Amino acid sequence: MPRFCRMFQVSRDNPAYYLTSVAHHRLPIFQTDAIKKIVCDAFDEARKSAGILVFAYVLMLDHTHVLTDTAREMKEVLRYLNGVSAKRLINHLKENGHESSLAKLRIQDRGKNHKYSVYEHHPNALRITGEDSLIQKANYIHLNPVRAGLVAHPDEYLYSSSRQWHGRPLENEPLITDHKQIKWRPAA
Repeated sequence: MPRFCRMFQVSRDNPAYYLTSVAHHRLPIFQTDAIKKIVCDAFDEARKSAGILVFAYVLMLDHTHVLTDTAREMKEVLRYLNGVSAKRLINHLKENGHESSLAKLRIQDRGKNHKYSVYEHHPNALRITGEDSLIQKANYIHLNPVRAGLVAHPDEYLYSSSRQWHGRPLENEPLITDHKQIKWRPAA
């Protein structure tokens, strides 16, 4: 059976990860749809190459939230998601002459070889061991754009999995999630 057809049931022995990654110096890096699309494509690439499931996500102006499975160690999941997205984003900025944006992300200067940082190096990562917590984190993720005043309803925000969870996905969703692969316990 292909890896992405497996079902996931959250438990103490099989937790989910709730990951928050903050942009370097809380810069509003993820402002444009073009940048958000690059990050979503990178998350999808990381998801496929690492064999992880992404259950819920949101891209805010200066941070991301992702709810994922534990097919890999937490640090590996972060390395894939943040590493691939940072590389794609920095390449985009370089290729399109966004020198002022690159300067804000520069953390090391060695002549012509610069080192950049898209994300802070201490992400917030939690293990989720129960269905109630999993649902609470998914709701928190989906309500983030509403709380930030970006939209009135979570489904209105394009770079979120809210529509998918509510059974109203767009034809061209920026990132398809694996939320249907969550195996829920029967109601008591």
